[in-house]
Amino acid sequence: MGACRLCAHMIRGRLWLPIVAVLVAVFAWQGAEISHVAAHARTKVSRIDGLTYIWIPRGAFQMGCSPGDSECSDDEKPAHPVTITKGFWIGQTPVTQAAYSKVVGANPSTYHGAELPVEEVTWDDAKAYCDRVQMRLPTEAEWEYAARGGTAGARYGPPDRIAWYNDNAQSMTHDVALKQANAFGVYDMLGNVREWVADWYGPYDATAAVDPKGPSTGRFRAAHGASWYDSSEIARASSRSNNGGGCGPACHGFRCAAN
Repeated sequence: MGACRLCAHMIRGRLWLPIVAVLVAVFAWQGAEISHVAAHARTKVSRIDGLTYIWIPRGAFQMGCSPGDSECSDDEKPAHPVTITKGFWIGQTPVTQAAYSKVVGANPSTYHGAELPVEEVTWDDAKAYCDRVQMRLPTEAEWEYAARGGTAGARYGPPDRIAWYNDNAQSMTHDVALKQANAFGVYDMLGNVREWVADWYGPYDATAAVDPKGPSTGRFRAAHGASWYDSSEIARASSRSNNGGGCGPACHGFRCAAN
């Protein structure tokens, strides 16, 4: 009887071995596929302008003045909940002069260098570029969501580590991606150049919003972030400006987005 039990146990073991092997192979293959898809989805390089774009997952955040931030301007208030229902691509860096020259055939910048951000661009210039690369300008909400990198604070790190601004920029722009990226892998959103966004500039209210696109019309276009010209107080995720205010020369650039 003992021998029979042993034989039965061995037979069951032999029967399970191929099944286990198949299951292991299936799960290993699925894991490889998931890893491959995730790695593929995180970044892509545009065949048109040669720039790298980062995938930003959908999510929710508090838009506007960050909790405990004493440096906010009135136009960053009131803070309000925003939900981004669709993931989107956004430039890993501001559009560089090399990319802009490649697409447009001109370079309006004051400071010259292939990897410097293009500047001295109007909102219309920025929109036209994004159209030509089959993308668009990010909305204000998308821009701030991407700039925060999942953090609720005013910045995702100390200003000197993450941004070029008037105390460390030596009165000029700098090559992109030299400072620390945020958790999404995006560079230079809080300093180097201010960045145009798609929205008309307008006041905030406290109402919760889903995929907001700003006012339907307005006098000025909105921009976000700080430039080399600005103080560290401007180098914050919620900082806003418009093309009606002074910013000094060569302070506006942009990056493109797409769903």
